[in-house]
Amino acid sequence: MGIRRDSPKNSPSKKTTLKHLFDLDPKPYVGSPLPSPRRGGGGTDYEHDGILSAISYCNSVFTFTDPQESPSQQDLKRLKLMDVVSLLKSPKKPLQEQLLSPLMSMVSVNLFRPLPPPSKTSIVSALPDDEELSTFTPLWPHLQLVYDILLRLVLNVDSKKLKDYIAHQFIRNLLYLFQSEDPRERESLKNVFHRIYSRFTSYRSFMRKAMNDVFLHYVFETEKHCGIGELLEIWGSIINGFGVPLKEEHKLFLMRVLLPLHKPKGLQVYHRQLAYCVSQFVQKEPALGGVVVRGILRYWPITNCHKEVLLIGELEELVENIDPDQYRTLALPLCSRITRCFNSCNSQVAERALYVWNNEQFVKMASEAMEEVFPVVVEGMEKNLKLHWSKSVKQLTENVKAMLEEMDPPLYDKCLREIHHRESEAHREQVKRQQKWDQIETAAAKHSHFLQPTKTICVSSH
Repeated sequence: MGIRRDSPKNSPSKKTTLKHLFDLDPKPYVGSPLPSPRRGGGGTDYEHDGILSAISYCNSVFTFTDPQESPSQQDLKRLKLMDVVSLLKSPKKPLQEQLLSPLMSMVSVNLFRPLPPPSKTSIVSALPDDEELSTFTPLWPHLQLVYDILLRLVLNVDSKKLKDYIAHQFIRNLLYLFQSEDPRERESLKNVFHRIYSRFTSYRSFMRKAMNDVFLHYVFETEKHCGIGELLEIWGSIINGFGVPLKEEHKLFLMRVLLPLHKPKGLQVYHRQLAYCVSQFVQKEPALGGVVVRGILRYWPITNCHKEVLLIGELEELVENIDPDQYRTLALPLCSRITRCFNSCNSQVAERALYVWNNEQFVKMASEAMEEVFPVVVEGMEKNLKLHWSKSVKQLTENVKAMLEEMDPPLYDKCLREIHHRESEAHREQVKRQQKWDQIETAAAKHSHFLQPTKTICVSSH
């Protein structure tokens, strides 16, 4: 009769799949996943072991400068780091708690390293328009992913669980890395540090004090640090959240830390962030304007023209937020400094100082003490018109002079008369002084033979 063939219902064909076999069972399967022939164990255990293996491999640190390092191993580590990042990005799979310790250990091994000595262009490289001169670390292909891992851990893991790993020493180590000359690393550090400050409320006081220590060490010890701008950006967001009235601790921070930061010669690197922090304080409490203005005037540069331009702009912005009750007391010191600036031989400083008079709030402040301010300003403008070498400065001075003459013509004329009187008095004193010198020289010429030594001639007897 021949060989009997089973029907498809009675015998599995080549097209039968594992899913089809499960579907044949009317009872649903309950319990742990079935072992895969290739895995040899539960899928979850396999994934856990695979992640642990990847994390363990990432503990090996490559310098990217050693010729004995294998590029293939460097690429393999980068791929494994990307796998860890994708795991942390997955919203469906929460991170297992037992993976937290090896992950944080791997992050510490890769990030906390000795930094190379600062290069000669460390200050220049931090300037916003000179990124081509920045020193980029060769480790960045790995560091970028490690920072991403740390950021996602801080954002997604319960802060109570992370407290065992992110402690005071961890925060100090992060602060040390802000000295890196690579702007990409400092930007990543800024994001991580700010997120830690936001989530770990019990660490906030310690973190503020630790950042203040960095600032004070920079101002009074080294004047060398690449991350001052990034730290001030963090402080800017912190200050923005301060309540009013401000605490005494925060006012002391303004007076003892922020104002002295105007002193170092590297101010231009972080001035934008510093000015924002200072203005936030004055906006919250306008009465602090007097303290801030006097503090900036105290640290005014003598030979650094670029810093002068920056500080003139900062003072102009502060005037708009200062309490009007302080206008009269601040008008004379502010206008005196602005006058010395528009008498500067540097045309950029002079022009920037003259443009301040276009600010309505500044003019309003000056008008509060016109009797004290006008003599100083008018004398400075007359000096500019007579002696300054720049035609553009002289033209701007003429414009300011015309504006001031319209404000109070009698007072302006009075100031001019006083200037001419002082000049004539000075000229008369100079003439008298010259006449006295002429008399002394004439008297000395008449009696010159008494002062000259007698000449003797020695004749030899030989």
